[in-house]
Amino acid sequence: MNKRFTLKLIAACAVLAGASASFAQETIKIANIVELSGGGASAGTNFKNGVELAVKEINASGGILGKKIQTITSDTQTNPGIAKGLTQKAVDDNVFAIFGPVYSGSIMVSMAESRKAEIPNFTGGEAASITMQGNPYIFRTSFTQATAMPKVARYISDQAKLKTLAIIYVNNDFGKGGLDMLKKALATSSTKVVAEISTDSGQVDFSAAVLKAKQSGADGVFAYSNEEESARILRELRKQGWNKPVIGETTLTGQKVIDLAGEAANGAVAHVGLTVDAPLPAIRAFRAKFEKEYKYVSDHNGMKGYSGIYTLKAAIEKVGKLDRKAVAAAMHGLTISAAKEPGVLMDVSFDNNGDLDRESFLVEVKNGKQEVVATLPALHPATVAAPAKATAKAAAKK
Repeated sequence: MNKRFTLKLIAACAVLAGASASFAQETIKIANIVELSGGGASAGTNFKNGVELAVKEINASGGILGKKIQTITSDTQTNPGIAKGLTQKAVDDNVFAIFGPVYSGSIMVSMAESRKAEIPNFTGGEAASITMQGNPYIFRTSFTQATAMPKVARYISDQAKLKTLAIIYVNNDFGKGGLDMLKKALATSSTKVVAEISTDSGQVDFSAAVLKAKQSGADGVFAYSNEEESARILRELRKQGWNKPVIGETTLTGQKVIDLAGEAANGAVAHVGLTVDAPLPAIRAFRAKFEKEYKYVSDHNGMKGYSGIYTLKAAIEKVGKLDRKAVAAAMHGLTISAAKEPGVLMDVSFDNNGDLDRESFLVEVKNGKQEVVATLPALHPATVAAPAKATAKAAAKK
């Protein structure tokens, strides 16, 4: 009799476990683990706001598979250890997906927890090493450095025609990863790197770094650091009379950098994966909605968070059920058309590492604002939905 009761109890527990695994909750819980204080506060706040704007829109239109999204937001304080602890808490809370952290150093530490729990984890981190570890649950909301730097290198050597280059970079996972990928991309070009100048996260005084760049005799400088530090580099370059090209990636020409650097930002050129100044209808609509909601203009991080939620929505709807493992599997090789899902902002495809591919932009700062000067094709355009891509190109010409 006792044996029969025990078997019934085991069976009942199995049923309950199955119900939990298939997410029978009334809402889809998403953990938003981002930098709301510390050095990454600007990036994390924008990312968070983008996530919340997308969630508000999706919930207003009926949710995903008829279920509303619930977000749980936590501040990493730009500290990898805290990010790891918050990710473990999200695992304990049985969330369906995790968004963030944005900083590469934090996601490199925290993603081990989401991987063990088999929870899809969307990050704004750009360090190439994030998706080189075989983690099937990590997905980008931005380009990896391995995708972005070849585009930058082509501009430096083929369009700017710089024979020599000095690189000022931040000495962390983000900065070192970018340095390595840019050097690799330039290795077969006509441009020679003549100075590699290391700086610290949170550094205030860049006079020595800029002086080293000047003493190298380089034809131009590539500045690769976080937003606040990028503004300080630009101001110091102007202060020391630098009159050669200043080139960078997304973090060099964001609106916050431009606001902080003032006149010193004018003339800076950067490759950006996302910009609210892109001449595409979906992006223009996003910019207007974000500004109406938060009373300021979003940077690329807001676009990452916003498009990331819509990417998750597309993956869930493709699977047709709330199954974390199935959704993660569906993300690999997924192509999403902006014509069908405008919230992704641009046609996008994901590879088996969780890296994305799409069109991007070359921008120049003019009169205190980004101006898109060129639209650059996806590295593998055949993987991107053709009809929507044609629409995007037509819009870009207007």
